[in-house]
Amino acid sequence: MSTTILFDPLLPWPVLMACFVLALGGVALALWRGLSGWALRALGAAVILAALAGPVWQQEDREDLPDIALMVVDRSSSQQLAERAEATEAAADALATRIAALPNTELRRVELPNGQGDAGTLAMTALANALAEEPRARISGLFLISDGRVHDIDNAPDLPAPLHLLLTGQPEDWDRRLIVENAPAYAILGEEITLTLRVEDQGAVPEGLDRTEIEIAVDGGAPMAFQIPVGEPVDLPVTLPHGGRNVLQFTVPMAEGEITDRNNTALIQINGVRDRLRVLLVSGEPHPGGRTWRNLLKSDSSVDLVHFTILRPPEKQDGVPVSELSLIAFPTRELFLEKINDFDLIVFDRYKRRGILPSLYLDNVRAYAETGGAILIAAGPDFASADSLYRSPLAEILPASPTARVIEQGFRPEITELGQRHPVTAGLRAPEGQEDWGRWMRQIEVTEQAGNVVMSGHDGSPLLMLDRVGEGRVALLASDHAWLWSRGFEGGGPQLELLRRLAHWMMKEPELEEEALWAEPTGQTLRIIRRSLTQDVGTVTITSPTGETAELPLAETDPGRFEVLHEGDEIGLYRLKNGDKEAVVGLGPAAPREFVETVASSALLDPVIAQMRGGVAQLHQGIPNLRQVRVGRPAAGRGWLGLTPRGAFETKGVSRTPLLPAWLVLLLASALFIGAWLREGRR
Repeated sequence: MSTTILFDPLLPWPVLMACFVLALGGVALALWRGLSGWALRALGAAVILAALAGPVWQQEDREDLPDIALMVVDRSSSQQLAERAEATEAAADALATRIAALPNTELRRVELPNGQGDAGTLAMTALANALAEEPRARISGLFLISDGRVHDIDNAPDLPAPLHLLLTGQPEDWDRRLIVENAPAYAILGEEITLTLRVEDQGAVPEGLDRTEIEIAVDGGAPMAFQIPVGEPVDLPVTLPHGGRNVLQFTVPMAEGEITDRNNTALIQINGVRDRLRVLLVSGEPHPGGRTWRNLLKSDSSVDLVHFTILRPPEKQDGVPVSELSLIAFPTRELFLEKINDFDLIVFDRYKRRGILPSLYLDNVRAYAETGGAILIAAGPDFASADSLYRSPLAEILPASPTARVIEQGFRPEITELGQRHPVTAGLRAPEGQEDWGRWMRQIEVTEQAGNVVMSGHDGSPLLMLDRVGEGRVALLASDHAWLWSRGFEGGGPQLELLRRLAHWMMKEPELEEEALWAEPTGQTLRIIRRSLTQDVGTVTITSPTGETAELPLAETDPGRFEVLHEGDEIGLYRLKNGDKEAVVGLGPAAPREFVETVASSALLDPVIAQMRGGVAQLHQGIPNLRQVRVGRPAAGRGWLGLTPRGAFETKGVSRTPLLPAWLVLLLASALFIGAWLREGRR
């Protein structure tokens, strides 16, 4: 029960003050005039003013509420190192027991797991959420059992009570981590890039560890080992081995006494891109399709095009002196002997043998393809003639042979069943608003010998054939009328997209490989993709960073494209295998945020703890005692931590009794004023 006197004035306080001034003036006037009843008049005025102030005797029926102590227990990954988990559990149980022994105090316990993804330890967020669920006026103390490595210190709440940190870890703890200071997302193939790495030691580092070994592996291959200094930046020159995603893994072996090796690995994914693609286009004679090839290749800013059109073959003798010709000589020796390997693709557009390129040069072209080059033949009627390129050393690598028949009638190109699965032709559609592509008017009849037929023409005969020869690639387009699509004949067709894909497939762009395995990470999810020309690819084997394996079936989502989703529980390097195809992919950073800094420290939390004069207790020195201290006093000392009693209560009922009821005011005021009148009347 609590009692107090309150005032509930009948008039506003300014009016009451004015009345008081008038009453005081009247009493002063009576005193000045010598009236003997001035004292009684003053008492009467005081009674009336007191009644107008409305004094009330208030009684409250209160129920005391217990204080609340919040305890946040850090269960993040860094708290599982060494013996921290056991120390944390023991400290939480002991602290709960000591809080329960305090008078009028309750405990709220919050378990703190890892943040979603790679968010780390969100201790301040957990503390803010816990405070939002409790009345701030009842919070007497906050306790955090952790290694101090929180990752949301900017979200620290405004504290209503002292915050204490019970710090896990041992004074002799030390750790080594690998830091990548500089790594580009893209790099040009064949050009050297520089990565900057640094090995950093933290904590109580033993003496004599000024150098360490580092292992470097590319795409999960066999690692290479080097010796580097500790604590100094190291510039590492790297040349990417292939286009597309290159996964580089750097690993520092675990040293003796180190508390973890989870931050001894750095995973870098760099996309290899070509600087310039050099293409040699040789047109046997001027024709409408020649400009189509030229426009396509020139429209790509990454392509350097060298184009020759043979306008004056040897048999053309019109008597014009050579010195007066405005044509340049075809540099056959320079192109086909000396610099042939400088080109990524050679295109023969309606070219036929005229003695300009001797068999020796064409044999060199064949060797160029077998050793990794690419040759595309856009065949016209010349391919079916006796001067065909097939009647040369190139016949050994061509996927089809001509029958000498030229089909001069309209047909609509169609994608074969195999072509529906091949990335060069998969998904090609008719122009918007049309059901079919426009017709081509000429096709060279050929007999398939090798490779894959991805497009067919007249009566289903092969139109576009693709083949791999040795380390290179060869394509044969058995028509010179692809340009009709670019002119919009009968609605046209996807000519530019087809020829672009064809050229880039021949130049070995990774996204157009017909047999490929890769994965696309999104958060903790891996989308595993297998592209294949076969109908069934079976299962994919996934090896996690910890060495655990799992087999997942691949389902066909589009012709030639198989996918499966996998939730990665661990962050690091995953290995994928399907048949003879292997791939590696990094999920998140190789060293999660929880393991970037692992040596226990209160440095981050010290400013927050200082807000309400809290303290830090080292658990290896024992569990501190608890005391109750007044608000504003130091809340921590040697071997103890303090809580501030809040004295919160809940009001069950309130009763009010007027101290000056109206009848009493009337009686007292009347008696005093009448007494003053009588006294003054007798005088």
